[in-house]
Amino acid sequence: MTEGKPFSVDLGRLKSRAKDTSPQAIEKTDRAGDDHGFVPRNVGKRRGRKPSPRTGQVHAKVMPQVSDEIANEARRRGVQQGVIIEEAWELYKNKIR
Repeated sequence: MTEGKPFSVDLGRLKSRAKDTSPQAIEKTDRAGDDHGFVPRNVGKRRGRKPSPRTGQVHAKVMPQVSDEIANEARRRGVQQGVIIEEAWELYKNKIR
């Protein structure tokens, strides 16, 4: 039977080394990668959905009947509820001027 703990690692013997970041070392590494068929990981075109210009959020608590009316109007017109709120805000700003 072995002495001490059989599954322990002596951390005192582990050593870290700094990577060689010289241009020659980078060129050598790139050449080896090319020889083995690795391709560079260049940032390509972002895939997926494009970000929306509507990033502001309003969390308004309203009476249930108001919420239902806004939802029904948005559904009837085929738009999001935020569009209804934006249009109502424009009407309000035009009225107070």
